[in-house]
Amino acid sequence: MTIAEQQDNNPYDICTWRPETECEGCPLRDRLKCRFRTGDLLHFMALFIGFATPAIIGAIRGGYGWWMLGWFAFDMFFFNVWESRILCSHCPYYAEEGSTLHCIANYGSLKLWRYHPEPMSRTEKVQLWIGLAILSVFPFPFLLLGRQFALAFVAFWGLVLFFWTLSKYTCTQCVNFSCPLNRTPKAFRDEYLRRNPTMRKAWEESGWQMGDVESKDS
Repeated sequence: MTIAEQQDNNPYDICTWRPETECEGCPLRDRLKCRFRTGDLLHFMALFIGFATPAIIGAIRGGYGWWMLGWFAFDMFFFNVWESRILCSHCPYYAEEGSTLHCIANYGSLKLWRYHPEPMSRTEKVQLWIGLAILSVFPFPFLLLGRQFALAFVAFWGLVLFFWTLSKYTCTQCVNFSCPLNRTPKAFRDEYLRRNPTMRKAWEESGWQMGDVESKDS
C-alpha cells in the first residue's frame, strides 16, 4: 500500500491505522490493544462461543430451538446497527475508511454510521447496558422452560467467564475508552489521545482533562 493509499484509508489520521513501523518506540506498544491482532479476535470469539453454544443446544433440546432465530436476528441488529452506532462508532478502529469494521471484537460488522471521535454520551451508555442485558438474558427463559437446567448453568457460567475475562484482560487495554466496561488507566488514555489530535480535540471539548505530562514524541 502506498503512502497516499494509507492516508486515504485513514482520513482522521488515527495512529491505530498508521503504518506499524510508527509503533517503534511508542510507550503504549504492548500496553494497549491498539493494533489489530488475530489472536485478540479469536480470544473474544472463543469466549462468546463458550456462552452461546450451551445456550443454543439447551434451547433446541428443550423444544424451543426456533426461538433462537429471534436471538440470532437480534444479534445481527445489535452488532450491525444498534451497538455499531452507540459504541463502535466512537472507537478508533471505526475510523478506518471502508464499509466493514476490522477490530478485535465485532470484526466484519457493517459500518452504517460516521466515525464519532468524541466519548459516548450517558444516553448511549444506558442503551448499551440495555442491549447487553437483552443479548445475555434472551436464551435463559427457554432453557428453563425446556428444563435444561444443567445447560442453563453451563451457559450462565460461560457468560460470567465472558465478562470477567474481558474485564480483566481486554477492557484494561482497549482503546474504546468511553465504553462503560473500559478500565484502561488514565495515563495510557492520555498518551493515546496526545498521539491522535482528532480524538483529543473531541474529548477535551467533551470535558476530558488531560494529565500534566506531555509525551516527548507528541
